[in-house]
Amino acid sequence: MKNVLIINGHQYYKNVAKGKLSKAFVNKAEEFLKSNNFEVKHTHIEESYKIIKECDKFDWADYIIFQSPVYWMGLPWITKKYFDQILVQGRQYKNDGTSRTDSSKKYGSAGLLKGKKYMLSLTYNCPSSEFDNKDGFFDGLTLDQTNVSTHKIFQFCGLEAMQTYSIHDVFRNDLDLNEELEKFTNILETNFNIKKEL
Repeated sequence: MKNVLIINGHQYYKNVAKGKLSKAFVNKAEEFLKSNNFEVKHTHIEESYKIIKECDKFDWADYIIFQSPVYWMGLPWITKKYFDQILVQGRQYKNDGTSRTDSSKKYGSAGLLKGKKYMLSLTYNCPSSEFDNKDGFFDGLTLDQTNVSTHKIFQFCGLEAMQTYSIHDVFRNDLDLNEELEKFTNILETNFNIKKEL
């Protein structure tokens, strides 16, 4: 049986970001994983955490699903603080891989959580058309390129990326959450190699 840690990186703001959308994806992921015989643990960063217990979860997990809004082109500040604390004050997952005696050992190559995988699931207000578009706000960068700093947190520790999910235009009145949850489930099926029943 495989183990999955779901990290909810949402940060609450009254009238703007109450966390219902992130919670919907966390719940869907848990439902999907448990129905396919995965063990699941949670961290909801805003509800507090203990550094060593979080390190235990990282050690326990075979996979990590990181669910988060994107605020001002990056992580909510409490979520960045979480990673700083876990990866700096917790266990030493941060060996940078370099060697003074062996120049072939490259920076970022010696993560101590190798063999594990991670998935980003992101909520955005901006439209998806802004990505991979030379005339868009992100200057032609793809979704994953735009979130390189978040990817590199996990990759520096040795984890391998799975396909990213993202939802866009989250404040629009015609958002079809059921349709988005179906798209999310399809990506989960791909990432966790679960075949649909016909």
